Amino acid sequence: MKALPNILTSMRLVLALFMFVALAAASGSVPGLAERLDAPQQFALERWAVYAFVVAAVTDFFDGWLARKLDATSIWGAILDPIGDKVLVCGAVLGLLSLGPQPMVVLPAGLILFREFTVSALREVGAGKGVKLPVTRLAKWKTTLQLTALALELIVAAWGAFSLPDDPALRGPATFGAHALFWLAALVTLITGAQYWEQTRKALS
Repeated sequence: MKALPNILTSMRLVLALFMFVALAAASGSVPGLAERLDAPQQFALERWAVYAFVVAAVTDFFDGWLARKLDATSIWGAILDPIGDKVLVCGAVLGLLSLGPQPMVVLPAGLILFREFTVSALREVGAGKGVKLPVTRLAKWKTTLQLTALALELIVAAWGAFSLPDDPALRGPATFGAHALFWLAALVTLITGAQYWEQTRKALS
């Protein structure tokens, strides 16, 4: 039973990989497969990619909660959890961009990727110097914002796959809301990145 949190975290990695490959295939980015997929198959891949993302995002809450509830925290879990988060977020960002030109998404997506890789490098350098960067409360909210915003962005980008009405009165506000939340997530992501940078600078100096 105590292995369940790590199983959920590992499942998040598998689902993140499936989601990314499915979105890449749906966008025609998988060589040798694009010409064999018709529109219904592409839509099906987009739907299953979104479903996989949502399930993976839910595991992000439950693995940590179960680890505390079952007193099953472990070094392996502490290593896997942030990796799972970053793989899921970065995979979703890249998969989202593969679905087509989205000018309002490119900048915040790039900023999020920049921050995630930078903080990962800071953690690696800090670990070599014996410096630990504990996850802050704002960073936890950052992850929640990222996952919620990406779920909305994926739904908007795969609008036709869900047979949603192509009505500007519905699609317009949904798109605006997804973009606004994604930009907010990018802002909070940069703020937490700056906090980690300052923590590392102080610790190393």
